Amino acid sequence: MQGTPGSVQSLDGTRIGYVTGGSGSPLLLVHGGMCSSRRWEPLWRELVGRFEVTAMDRRGRGRSGDADLYAIGVEYDDVRAVAERLAHRHAGPVDVFGHSYGALCALGAAAAGAPVHRLVLFEPPGPGTVTPEWVDRMRGLVARRELGRAMVGFLVEVVGLTHEQVQALRDRPGGEDPLPVVERTLVREAEAILRMDLAGLATLVDPPALLLLGTQSPPWAGSVTRELAAVLPAAEVVELPGLSHEAVDTAPDVVAGLLRDFLLRA
Repeated sequence: MQGTPGSVQSLDGTRIGYVTGGSGSPLLLVHGGMCSSRRWEPLWRELVGRFEVTAMDRRGRGRSGDADLYAIGVEYDDVRAVAERLAHRHAGPVDVFGHSYGALCALGAAAAGAPVHRLVLFEPPGPGTVTPEWVDRMRGLVARRELGRAMVGFLVEVVGLTHEQVQALRDRPGGEDPLPVVERTLVREAEAILRMDLAGLATLVDPPALLLLGTQSPPWAGSVTRELAAVLPAAEVVELPGLSHEAVDTAPDVVAGLLRDFLLRA
């Protein structure tokens, strides 16, 4: 992705990196699990002509550092720190788009008072996304350094990909190695999801929100989206026919069109 790199220090001292490109109103992208900001490359090309887009690396990957102790609240602080940097530069709040676990981080940042103008969430996970038994199994795989099996377990059993789709991802040229990210972050993020009070978090969010939901996504995605829609004070749900949790990769033009329609609305 072409852009200008930057970084900001989060509340616990962790350095959070990002890249910024394009021109227009500010839009912050927060990626999901097992990836870095490079995940946004297909969507980036669709957005930089209409927005000044900033893609942050969540802690533990890419340009960002990490810390020994983890709680999901530190990721709320990370998003807030980047949003505050952008808001200072633009003299006003910024729009934020989060995908999957990144949507959860964006929601938490908005609840914590980050300068968010409008919020777009694509299928954040909730407590029903994983089970304690699944998390225990993943913890064992990671402890034994069976990272490939853990990655497949996440992609097939949580994201809903087929084994053929997972193989296609492995064979895709130029992709980044997800296994170091799996080792550092998979278990800690799954444990955070189990403990999440999603409804309680959503009641603290003021900005208008657009909730995106693929009609072919796993059942948990629809359940979480409906739960959020019932609690968020100003929420709009848009379904993406025939698309799944991976629509940011498979249909970036569709996702970008929905973002433009919502964020550029008068």
